[in-house]
Amino acid sequence: MKTAGIIGGLGPESTIDYYRSIIALYRQKVGDGYPPLIINSLDVDKALRLLGENDLQQLAEYFAGAFRQLADAGADFGLVSANTPHVVFDEVQRRSPIPLISIVEATCDEVRRRGLKAVSLLGTRYTMSGRFYPEVFEKHGLRVVAPSAEEQAEIHDKYVNQLIKGIFLPETRARLQEIITTQVERDRVEGVILAGTELPLILKDEMIAGVPLLDTTQIHVKAVVAEILS
Repeated sequence: MKTAGIIGGLGPESTIDYYRSIIALYRQKVGDGYPPLIINSLDVDKALRLLGENDLQQLAEYFAGAFRQLADAGADFGLVSANTPHVVFDEVQRRSPIPLISIVEATCDEVRRRGLKAVSLLGTRYTMSGRFYPEVFEKHGLRVVAPSAEEQAEIHDKYVNQLIKGIFLPETRARLQEIITTQVERDRVEGVILAGTELPLILKDEMIAGVPLLDTTQIHVKAVVAEILS
């Protein structure tokens, strides 16, 4: 059995969800006991500031240093319990002393398993406007469709000013559902990637407008538990 090293705090609410979900799935598969986990909680405000300044080298070192701490503490492999930090995933993986499990690769595998060809991408503006999801998906002939620029600005504002802070309002949920419905009609998407690990905490339905919502937290957790048990 392997020990998982988790970079958390990005934000705290989703880290709690990861912790609970990993334990629940592990116990479902094993029947008893608890998985070996080490959590290194970072400062989400610092990470967002480095992103806003486009200081990706410093951001990569921030995460790589956290993985070095996890390795020193006994972690056999690592993960980041958030989507946006994967903008520097390749560089962090090169610097990390332990192997890492990518939320993007795990989500791509799930989209392929479901036979979907075009999917929406919701998250922070760094995720929605970034290339790290499309680059992985395009290798497999899959299309990633972000919301419009105006929709992205609105989603990002709600994400960083509400969801990361644990504020989940009915009107925000309704607006997100409206954007998804618009994308299904306008962009012909066949599924929606909740590429912000706070999004499943406010969008709890399995489907909206007739298309599935892909919870990247739960997809990532499945890959993590499989690695723990490998």
